[in-house]
Amino acid sequence: MRNPFLAGAAVVLTAAALAACGSSADGNGPEAAGAQRPAASGPSAPGPSATTPTPPETTGTPTASATEEPGPAGPSAPGAAAQGPKTPAGEITPATGTFTEKQKKYLEDRVPKGMDPAAVLQTGQETCDKLRYLVKADRDTAVGAIATGEIKDAPAAVAGLCPQHQDLVDEAAYAYPDGTHTGKALRPGVYRSASPTLNCSWRIEGADGKELASGTSDTGESRKITIPKPARTFTSTGCYAWLPEGAKG
Repeated sequence: MRNPFLAGAAVVLTAAALAACGSSADGNGPEAAGAQRPAASGPSAPGPSATTPTPPETTGTPTASATEEPGPAGPSAPGAAAQGPKTPAGEITPATGTFTEKQKKYLEDRVPKGMDPAAVLQTGQETCDKLRYLVKADRDTAVGAIATGEIKDAPAAVAGLCPQHQDLVDEAAYAYPDGTHTGKALRPGVYRSASPTLNCSWRIEGADGKELASGTSDTGESRKITIPKPARTFTSTGCYAWLPEGAKG
């Protein structure tokens, strides 16, 4: 069940992303490089998804030094993780014009043999366009979309094409998407829900499945919870993602 804001954002996101892709303000789009762009399908608005990843943790206010460094949030885009031979860096050229140095660096080891590099670049640029829109509309939703993996390949796209959004990626690495998180994936601290649905529920358990805390919310408004040190399992449903309170962004 999608959050009302996310459902309503779908139409706006499509128009906004297509406009941004058509004439990128920072000149990072394929057209800026003179490359011919394939038809783009508008970006879909992120919405709650029940997944079971393992991101955040820290004491009190979660920080990277609390336990282990979290892994990158969300799955990689197909283009980024495509198996098989890649086009050598020296052979990555658009149909017309040239790529900027930043674009070339992003495309290294990302373009499968025989694929138009402009299409790969477009995927990364559309990721940046989605983040740019969501940050203006609601920052927590943007972080949650990275944490849930609904904005795919965000870490690579941000690092290579829109580093101004690195703070979103850093915070998403310590967030909890909907699902069940156990063991070392748990970092004690205070968390807030990002774009919860009207059917948000959570449960925190300690050793032997003993309930430490639980709750529900049907307001669609953000809630705060505390994951204590004795916690061994944290389960969330319909809350979209839980972001570390006090995280710097």
